[in-house]
Amino acid sequence: MGTRYRIQRRSLLAGGSAFALVPVAGARVSAQSLDRVVFQTDWRAQAEHGGYYQAVAKGIYRKHGIECDLRQGGPQQNPAQMLVGGRADMIMSNPFQALNYARDNMPFLCIAAIFQKDPVILMTHEEAGIDSFEKMRGRPISISAAGRVTHWPFLRSRFGFDDSQIRPKAVSLQPFMVDRNAIYQGFVSSEPFSAIQAGAKPRVHLLADAGYEAYNTTIDISRKMIAERRDVVQRFIDATVEGWADYMKGEDVAAANALIRQHNPEMPEELMAYGLRAMRERGIVQSNEALTLGVGAMTDERWDRFYAIMRETGVYPAGLDIRRGYSLDFVNRKAGLG
Repeated sequence: MGTRYRIQRRSLLAGGSAFALVPVAGARVSAQSLDRVVFQTDWRAQAEHGGYYQAVAKGIYRKHGIECDLRQGGPQQNPAQMLVGGRADMIMSNPFQALNYARDNMPFLCIAAIFQKDPVILMTHEEAGIDSFEKMRGRPISISAAGRVTHWPFLRSRFGFDDSQIRPKAVSLQPFMVDRNAIYQGFVSSEPFSAIQAGAKPRVHLLADAGYEAYNTTIDISRKMIAERRDVVQRFIDATVEGWADYMKGEDVAAANALIRQHNPEMPEELMAYGLRAMRERGIVQSNEALTLGVGAMTDERWDRFYAIMRETGVYPAGLDIRRGYSLDFVNRKAGLG
């Protein structure tokens, strides 16, 4: 009989929690025989983190010899600070962090990109007749503080947007609901669902489909861990991309979704189903390089194009050696194909 494990939930950080694999009585392999990896997500558990939970729920990490201590994020947590401070072995991150590592000569790297497309959107009402980014010129747009320094420079450069259009993004969707001409920044897997639930007919404009070439849901790590535990790192990435490939099939996700809800009881089943469907339909995980190189894929050419966009918009300086901020060594193994 194969090794059996139960999932144990425990609180580790203020505002956060973790899942660890611990052996059931009678199991033949002890937890001590597994290599423990602390992985920190960037927000509360949701479908957008589904592949990690799938790898825990279905024993994929365990199969690869990993005890994954999966910790959810929250508003009071900064994954990058946790990585720098040694409180996490790896973190869920974004491509801007990789360029920051290169710019600031920091000993950290991005080693995988789970999302081939950034899920950020601008959302409008169907009845407003705004069917392109060009038609948004001159109109007020609700943008988050983070968005103003990440994708807004791209929109300004590519479509002629002006800073005078920026409006603070409200936490509530109510301003969008009461103004049929409103333009609201969100994520393809969540805000449209909320708008539909509230009775609206949202139109979704995905920045990635308009030339915004950012990867997202990247995995970052210290150079020190790569030097000292390279085999563990490879096995963690292999298990993670296997978990994501399996979750994206949408066929056997009940256990993973149950773990997501255990971490985040406020997450509705309907929203998780919508999020997974949106990621599948929009090619968030399985598109671009991932179609030929596998889930988590990255290429130098794609990084070069993203940097060129951010350099041209003034976000990063010219002459930056971006290769210092990422590594292709652990991906492009055609995981999840076929």
